[in-house]
Amino acid sequence: MNRFQRQLVLLSTLALSAIAWGQLVPQFGTITPVAGLVPTAVLHPVPPPCAKRAEPFDVDDYDGPFNKLIGRFSEKLDRTTVHAPRHHTSLKPCALSAGEKFRLFVNDSIDPVNFVGIAWSAGTDQLQHTDPSYGQGAAGYSKRVAAGAADNATGDFFGMFVYPTLFHQDPRYYRVGHGSVEGRLAHALEHSFVATSDSGKHIFNYSEWSTTVTTKLVTNLYHPDNPRGFGPTSRRVGFSVANDMGWDVLREFWPEIAHKLKLPFRTHEEYDAARVPAAPAPSDTGITEGSH
Repeated sequence: MNRFQRQLVLLSTLALSAIAWGQLVPQFGTITPVAGLVPTAVLHPVPPPCAKRAEPFDVDDYDGPFNKLIGRFSEKLDRTTVHAPRHHTSLKPCALSAGEKFRLFVNDSIDPVNFVGIAWSAGTDQLQHTDPSYGQGAAGYSKRVAAGAADNATGDFFGMFVYPTLFHQDPRYYRVGHGSVEGRLAHALEHSFVATSDSGKHIFNYSEWSTTVTTKLVTNLYHPDNPRGFGPTSRRVGFSVANDMGWDVLREFWPEIAHKLKLPFRTHEEYDAARVPAAPAPSDTGITEGSH
């Protein structure tokens, strides 16, 4: 075989290979080879089903005395409360994303009920001459109100957003809502030590204690009369944790208190029914009626 024949055979082989490769490419269709090898669930993971939060109280349904104040107070409690299902179910309450934790912080910080409590606390502090460097009169009262608002915003910022996001914990309280009074009381008191993680597991409540210590250190900056040192700070931390425990007890037994006040709370059955996610709509298979 001379040189010309060898070149002819080589060109023919290359041409046939190109034709064969061109016939194989259309088999991929519109899917690239890389995407075809990766499952769709990996590219677009589907979150597991969870029980969405249902509103157990509607302020518009209550027409009794002080309805606006009581309604706002109830909404504030339930904003940071998750109702555990009465009957056993594999569905867990939906975890909060970082953005939802931030919105929880904002909504709770601007709640009008907070300012009622801040105004009341500022008045009692002024009568007891707390923070004497603030002085008395309208100017002293205004400083105490501003400090109280800063205390509240600082606690909510670290306790509902920063540390729960950092430690992947749910800042809300999980209400049992049924069972013995002793068991429910113990559950409420232990929340300061046991939190629910974003994955639904029970872990130490790092957010609670980190928030309390950080808040006490930060508030020392604008409370010049606060006693400094380990001992006084520890007492303030202990008082703050005890106060949080009291709020958790109130969250746990608020439905019973609300029923005594004739507030329109949903029953357990209505609440659990509202938590069950709707069944997905049947997919369109493309088969028309009468087709075979």
